Amino acid sequence: MVTDTTHLLSLFENATEGIIIINNQGKIVLINPAAERMFGYHASELIGQKIEILVPNRFRPNHEHLRENFHSAPSNRIMGQNRDLSALRKDSSDLPVEISLSHYKKDGETFVMAFVIDITKRKEIEANMLKQRIELQKISMEIRKLNTELEAKVEERTLILKEALHRLEQSQKELRDSLDKERQLNEIKGRFVSMASHEFRTPLSTVLSSATLLSKYKLTEDQGRRDKHIDKIKSSVKHLNDILEDFLNLGKLDEGKVLSFEAPVEINEFIIETTEEMKGLLKSGQFISYHHNGENKVVSDKKLLKNILFNLITNAIKFSDENSEIEIMSDRDECFAG
Repeated sequence: MVTDTTHLLSLFENATEGIIIINNQGKIVLINPAAERMFGYHASELIGQKIEILVPNRFRPNHEHLRENFHSAPSNRIMGQNRDLSALRKDSSDLPVEISLSHYKKDGETFVMAFVIDITKRKEIEANMLKQRIELQKISMEIRKLNTELEAKVEERTLILKEALHRLEQSQKELRDSLDKERQLNEIKGRFVSMASHEFRTPLSTVLSSATLLSKYKLTEDQGRRDKHIDKIKSSVKHLNDILEDFLNLGKLDEGKVLSFEAPVEINEFIIETTEEMKGLLKSGQFISYHHNGENKVVSDKKLLKNILFNLITNAIKFSDENSEIEIMSDRDECFAG
C-alpha cells in the first residue's frame, strides 16, 4: 500500500515548479529536480548553501534583511507582487521568476518552502507585446500623420480644383458674352448691309433715270431740263457717298449708337426733291402725290431723314400695284416748333 510519504515524495520529485526548502539560518536543505534544471545546479551543489547564492548580487544585501524579517513572522504569501523578480543561474545569467512562500515547523524549527516559477517565456511574450504595442503606436502616429498630410493635400487640391473650375466658369461666361456680343453685332451689321444695299438701288435708279433723260435733251433751250437732271444725279451721287461712308464706318455700330447732325430743313421742298429722285423706281402707271400741312421749316438730320423717306417710299412702291397712287403726307405740329 502506497503511503502518504510516497505521494509527497512523488509530488516533490515530479512537480513542474521549482521547490526549495530553507531552514531558519537561510540555508538550503532540499531542492527538487525542477529547481535544479531551472538554476543549472545539481542538488549537491546547493544543499547547505545560503539561499542568497540564487539571488543576483545587486539584491543580496537587502535580501538577507528581508529573509530574517520573514523568519521572525512567517506567513504564506507571494513575493514581489507587482514587481519583477530575478534569480541567479549557475552561469550568472538572470532568471525572471515568480515566487510564493509558505512555512512549516518540524521538531521546533521553522522551515520556509519557496515555490519558484520560471516566467522567462511570459516575459518574452510581454516584451514582444510591449514591442508590438510601441510599433503599433508608431504606426498609428505615422498613419495619423499621413492622414493629416493627405487631408491637407486633399484640401489643397480641392481649393486648386475649385479655383480652376471658377476660372473655367468665368472664362466660359466671358466666351458666351463675347459670342453673344459678336452675334448681335453680326446681326446689326447684316441688317445694315441689307439696308445699305437696299438704299443703293434708289439713288442708282435715279442716276440711271436722269442720265437716260439727259440724252434726250440735246437742244440749247433744253439746258434747264438738263441742269435739273444733273442736279438730281449730283444729289443721288452725294447720297450714295453718304451711304457708303456709313457702310464703311461700322465702328459706330460697335458702340450701339448712330450720330446725328441736325440743321434747318425746308421740309416741303426736301420731300418733293426726294420724291423726284425716286420716280425712276415707279412701276407702270404708278404716280406720287404729296401734301403738307403746317409750318415748312423744321430742324432735323437731313441724311437720316432722307434714308427714312427712301425706305418708306421704296416699300410703298414695292408693295403697291401698277396704276396706283403713292400718297405722301407731312404735317408739322406746332408743339415741335423750334
